Amino acid sequence: TVRFSNGRLQQSDSLQFTVYRNKDKAHPRKKHRRILVSETERLSYVANNFSSGVLKCNSLCRYFVGVLDKDSGQMEVYNAEIFNMQPLLSGRKGNALKLSTKSLPASPWCASSHCGLCWLPGGSFCLISASCPQHAGRRRPLHPRALVPCALQMDLCIEAFGTSKQKRALSTRRLNTVDSDVVSTAVSRAAANVIDAKGVTALIQDMTQEDTQNISSFLPPCNEDAEKPEQVYKFEDILSPAEYEALRVPAAAFVNITAEEIAKKAEEKSHCSFVLEQLKLLPADGKSRDHTARCLWFLDTLVKFSCLKVIRKKHPMGPDCPHTISRKLMKNFTSLTYNNGSVQNLISASMKAKITAYVIALALHINSFQTDLTVLQNDLKLPESRVLDIARAMRLRISNAKGLPGLEEDQKHKLGSLSLPLPMQKAAEGRRKRRRMT
Repeated sequence: TVRFSNGRLQQSDSLQFTVYRNKDKAHPRKKHRRILVSETERLSYVANNFSSGVLKCNSLCRYFVGVLDKDSGQMEVYNAEIFNMQPLLSGRKGNALKLSTKSLPASPWCASSHCGLCWLPGGSFCLISASCPQHAGRRRPLHPRALVPCALQMDLCIEAFGTSKQKRALSTRRLNTVDSDVVSTAVSRAAANVIDAKGVTALIQDMTQEDTQNISSFLPPCNEDAEKPEQVYKFEDILSPAEYEALRVPAAAFVNITAEEIAKKAEEKSHCSFVLEQLKLLPADGKSRDHTARCLWFLDTLVKFSCLKVIRKKHPMGPDCPHTISRKLMKNFTSLTYNNGSVQNLISASMKAKITAYVIALALHINSFQTDLTVLQNDLKLPESRVLDIARAMRLRISNAKGLPGLEEDQKHKLGSLSLPLPMQKAAEGRRKRRRMT
């Protein structure tokens, strides 16, 4: 089913349509791509179902076409798709005709009877008149570097030798041609009007909000109207009650851990530094100890999961990870990609940023809403600037702090704290380029 963007079709019998399909039938997306082409006396029209200008109605609902058999009175229903036909306006400019004197004929006469060009001895060219069959006395020498563009030459050929249909198409294209200088002037005027009406300060604020919104799409839900720090990033948004209950069995090893076992795990480096340090500080109260152990086990799982790149296994974190947690990791912290004929789960840079944000939020709940960002940065193997950008987007206050025991003393640690009222959001600062030493 087609519709025309610039008008309504009056006579459909005179139109012929051509459908082009993608050759890659194995690709799950490309095999459904179609290009529809139609040509009229004045213009050519084209439509597709995969570009950014595709109609949204095709993805929101389904369309059907019914074909009624008048003899039997029965109707057959077929799946349909709406194509938005748009006129194809060719604005080819500046494609210079590159010819070599070696490829030209030795005859002094015209190389092609349709191009209006004649080659002269000595390597020069001339435009000839169509009304002069012998090309005598009507030559205008041209140097090869001063040749007119291909599109202009084709237009001259159509004017001289083209059919009536080609001439009508040429006339329509010239009417629809817009000079680049006119477009540049119009854009400059529009930009000046926007700056005068809104002001430079307002435009910079809009850009800051847009940049912040792009980062916020990977952050946990933030409650800006919270009255307590624990209500800003609610624990239920990080772990649902069902997921929290599923952590009871694997976190039991942390609940009953001893100092000797912690020292052994530190030597083996089986857990991240943040978790090993927090295991030494587990509360004595049974309920609080169990709660902290569950949070630490899930945080350690998130850190290990962020180190993966392509997920090829159904349970990438092993059999000890509950099915509910494994499904949460695959659904919320991976993106689907197509490679080698199959769909794979990939941990992209944006997904790693999302994992980092959830790790920081969980660490805030564990550490009374104050955590060492440098320790988390080392565990996640990210640059300090990246972690600080995410922390600022989460409305944390950044300060310098002394490192934890066992780490380098001269390393300046960044401490992130969540307190009310929340600071204003700021866009990520630009990186300064280093100067080359000469």
